Amino acid sequence: MKVLASNKKAYFDFDILENVVAGISLYGWEVKSIKANRISLNGAYIKVSSNELFLDGASITPLKFSPAVSRNEESRQRKLLMTKKQIALLNASAKQPGNTIVPLEVVENEKGLIKVNVALVRGRKKFDKRQKLKEKDVQKQINFERKKYNI
Repeated sequence: MKVLASNKKAYFDFDILENVVAGISLYGWEVKSIKANRISLNGAYIKVSSNELFLDGASITPLKFSPAVSRNEESRQRKLLMTKKQIALLNASAKQPGNTIVPLEVVENEKGLIKVNVALVRGRKKFDKRQKLKEKDVQKQINFERKKYNI
């Protein structure tokens, strides 16, 4: 699978509890733009309404040769395609306090279809984020020392 866009902020701000791959309903110009890496998941979230999941806040910039597209078309709600059972499970888990559903990545699978990695997450506290940064710095230092001594 080829990663087309990633929500790096979500990996830092949340602990991932469960990961699910979902299809997404798109227009033709959106597919072309996404495959050209013109998508941003910054500020994107998953909204549940009437037992359906929608990707909201994701911005897809149209290509130059695309038809005239209004600003609200770029960041419109896009329906996520999942089974009723998966949606019910995610929805029930998201109703627990502290849990939410966020998009992690937009990927292109082997068949060329656009998919969204959706995750059930729990927010991290400030001290957890600091601890994560410390661990990252220590790992970076270890890798530097290994490279320095050719280990």
